[in-house]
Amino acid sequence: MESVLKVENVSKAIQDVYPDDFAWCYGCGRLNEKGHHFRTGIEGDHTVTVFNPEPEHLALPGFVYGGLIASFIDCHGTGSASLTLHRKNGHEIGDGAEPPRFVTASLKVEFLKPTPHGVPLKAIGKVEEIHPKKFKVDAEVYANDTLCARGEVIAVVMPSTFAKN
Repeated sequence: MESVLKVENVSKAIQDVYPDDFAWCYGCGRLNEKGHHFRTGIEGDHTVTVFNPEPEHLALPGFVYGGLIASFIDCHGTGSASLTLHRKNGHEIGDGAEPPRFVTASLKVEFLKPTPHGVPLKAIGKVEEIHPKKFKVDAEVYANDTLCARGEVIAVVMPSTFAKN
């Protein structure tokens, strides 16, 4: 885990290769101009997402709004599940194969310490397959080396009814 804490950015992210029809999420959609643009990659046995909160992400001066942290864990979880299944299917980010998309079935967040503003946040995840179409992602959110929040995301493969007709 120590090497993951040293990651400063994500060079290859699963969200970079989501099809355009599914790249609009407020948290991780690359095509949503006003969104956060969370990007999830892999480092060893862990998934990682790095984000620098903006001034509008304050709860009060000096601290990050908890809703942003929940959104960060949520999108980290669905991105981690997508990346894990994509790799299980024999693919890597950018190999031309379309990755599976996931939606959140359950989100649990535990706030452990106030999250300071002005430093990058890192979500570090461990993924467990609990069904071929259902994954559990345990995530920890760090500000520098301080563990500020933990979360659990149950992510399921996006139903075909979400596709454009």
